[in-house]
Formats: sequence, structure tokens, C-alpha cells
Amino acid sequence: MACFFRDDGLSDLIGFEYSNWHADDAIANLVHHLENIADACQDNPGSIVSIILDGENAWEYYPENGYYFLDALYEKISAHPKLNLTTYKDYLSKKPQISNLDTLVAGSWVYGTFSTWIGDADKNRAWDMLGDAKHAFDHAVSQKIIQGERLLKAEKQLAVCEGSDWFWWFGDYNPADTVSDFEHLFRLNLSILYTLINQEAPEYLSQTFTHGSGAPAMGGVMRPGQQSK
Repeated sequence: MACFFRDDGLSDLIGFEYSNWHADDAIANLVHHLENIADACQDNPGSIVSIILDGENAWEYYPENGYYFLDALYEKISAHPKLNLTTYKDYLSKKPQISNLDTLVAGSWVYGTFSTWIGDADKNRAWDMLGDAKHAFDHAVSQKIIQGERLLKAEKQLAVCEGSDWFWWFGDYNPADTVSDFEHLFRLNLSILYTLINQEAPEYLSQTFTHGSGAPAMGGVMRPGQQSK
């Protein structure tokens, strides 16, 4: 499997800093960083820099949703003698030399851990709820309580409940209104799953289990990463 690793520094500059800069200054700064990386990688012409953002929450803080920044940035890089724009698909189609990794640390781009999804008391409570539902689902399948079309619907509903974004939102650091929406929908979807497997939903699914009070960086779901070394 070919893996690409996000450049936290450059990605976070675009996601959290450059929106407060004049577009020309931000682009000059970014290109300068890329030039330094290119100079450091002269002996490895297949080097690639991965700039990866959550697309939904950076651009609204730029003038004109980032139009001037992106337009000038792509024009600048397209004409640059040392830098090339590419996609992962096009990059891999050129059969670059790929190094093997003996080990890989589990984590995410947020703090280098899974703390965004698990560890907080409210997040852990949600995992317990999901675990209960999964055990109930497995029992219904093993006992052939559900089959055919109903089994397919239950499988799809379980997949909805297993989505990682539910757990992202649970916790005090997120806005109360948004946490309330996701919390209610999570309990509702678990209740629907119990209905599909012909079991009564646990009483706790009628009770709120998490409240928000914070405001994440830039008002969206993403937070600056702190990649562990």
C-alpha cells in the first residue's frame, strides 16, 4: 500500500494562518517553504509534499472564499521551475521509487493521537453504546432473527452508527448546538438499529449523554495538528 504523509506545518498554515494574510504575502511564504523543501530533496527527485486540508472549513475565512489566494497560488506554482502540481494518482502512475516502512505508528493528524474520537468520558460513553448495539446485532444475526432484506437494512444502519464523525463531535470543546444535534441523531440511529433487529432499545438511548460548550479553531471541525516526532 502506498502511503502519503501530510505536511502538518504547511497544511495548517493554509487552514489556520494564511486567511489573515494578504494573498500575495501568503503565497510567497508558502512557495518559499516549498523551495526550501525542494532544495533539501535534490538527491531524491521523486519527492512529494502532501498538503491536505479539511475542505469545508478553511475557505470561508478567506476573502471571496479563497478565490484570489488559490488562483494566484496555482498560477505561481504552475510556472515555477522547481515545483510541480500533481495528484496522488498521477504521481503513482509514474512508478516512483517507494521506500518500505517496517513499522507505522497509529494516530491521526490531530495531535498525532486518536483523542479526537476516544478517551473523553462522553466519547467513551458513546463507544459503549455502540458496543452494546453491535453485540445485539451479532446476536440477532447468529440466531437468524433477521434475514434477507431486513438484514441488509440492519447492516447498512449499523454502518451509519459506526461512522467516526459521531465521536468527533462528542465532548465539551465543541459548540453546544452542534453537539446537541449530533448527540440526538446518534441516539436516534442506534434506536433505529434496535428496531431493525427486532429488539427493544435500551432506556439510556432516551437520555442526553453529552453537552458542548466550546468553539473549535476557525469555527469548523478541524483543529491544528501537532504531529508527534
